[in-house]
Amino acid sequence: MTEQDEAGTEAAAAAEGEPAPDHAPDPEAEAGPSVGDAEVDPEGAGGRDVVVPLALYKRITVFSTLFAVVAVLAGFLMLDAATGRASRQLSEVNAGLAVAGLLSIGAGAAVYAFSTRFRTPGMGNPKDGES
Repeated sequence: MTEQDEAGTEAAAAAEGEPAPDHAPDPEAEAGPSVGDAEVDPEGAGGRDVVVPLALYKRITVFSTLFAVVAVLAGFLMLDAATGRASRQLSEVNAGLAVAGLLSIGAGAAVYAFSTRFRTPGMGNPKDGES
């Protein structure tokens, strides 16, 4: 930032009745609340992104995807068994197994959706135009 840009920023802040910034913003103060090694990014995706170290990001990605795929497949297998490959009458369907299958599919989808909230430092969000 040039001196001319800084003067323009200070003049704009003064015009709006705000105190002029007298130093550069602290990058740690903008990172948001810290949770262990993870930091919540208040600006990304409505403030729900969690910045984690690369090693933790890899573990989260691998195991959450594995769990999600297994849960969804198990859910469809349970639905298939409960409905007899969709050939049983409604009175013959095992309702407990069918509900368990639907819950398993829902759990897999939820785990996958929540795992997409994690990112590493320097990882941009395509929705924000970052890369």
